[in-house]
Amino acid sequence: MLKIFDTKLKEYLKLYYFIGGMPEAVNSYLQNKDLQEVRQIQNKLLSAYEQDFSKHAPNNIVPRIRQLWNNIPTQLAKENKKFIYGLIKEGARAKEYEIALSWLIDCGLVYQVNRVNTSKNPLVAYQDFKAFKLYILDVGLLCAMAGIDEKTILEGNELLIEFKGSLTEQYVLCQLKECTNINIFYWSSDTGISEVDFITQIGSNNIPIEVKANENLQAKSLKTFVEKYKTSINVRTSMSNFRKEDWIINIPLYSIGNIEEIISIT
Repeated sequence: MLKIFDTKLKEYLKLYYFIGGMPEAVNSYLQNKDLQEVRQIQNKLLSAYEQDFSKHAPNNIVPRIRQLWNNIPTQLAKENKKFIYGLIKEGARAKEYEIALSWLIDCGLVYQVNRVNTSKNPLVAYQDFKAFKLYILDVGLLCAMAGIDEKTILEGNELLIEFKGSLTEQYVLCQLKECTNINIFYWSSDTGISEVDFITQIGSNNIPIEVKANENLQAKSLKTFVEKYKTSINVRTSMSNFRKEDWIINIPLYSIGNIEEIISIT
């Protein structure tokens, strides 16, 4: 049934990348259909968050909170999205920013996704707290922080090419966090050559999830993972329609929040 609405759903998905899910931004668009007004609201929210840093966090960590928060788009733009403190400032160490990071996570502004290097159950027991990726609470706010305008998003402007994967990964992470109760990790090999964007446990199954921004159906790292761990349920989420193949299920990006229901009936 979804195939009938596929084109329209993809248009709405791009729109959601820009607007995100913050209630004030969504309500503004529903009432006025003005994306510039949406961006003004997003910038106002970002400014309010920065003011809250000063109001509610200990004075001695406020500069580090700001540095860490504003550095997240830069970190996500990297091919290897593992968070590196040295990119905040030269010579930065984890110990300097641990409290700042905890503060952002506790306030619900940042999601931390830890690495696992195995597919043993339960995944939560094998997470590496020293290797992680950071995402913010909303894909629309990430667009605003990165200064991506509506034309770039809606028309697929070439300026978005390098950041499109990051934006899509941010969207998928938010959908998994907001629409499910599953724990989310990512997997990488010990050599660092292969990496799967996310891995989760649904029931007794560990399920790797490869994120593709377009309709590119190659999934080399995912195939490496499957060959290594012989997992029976493997997911790729992309702009392509739903399809089930011998070893992989492709879930359209606009449906990834329903992963638990989809897995249960396939």
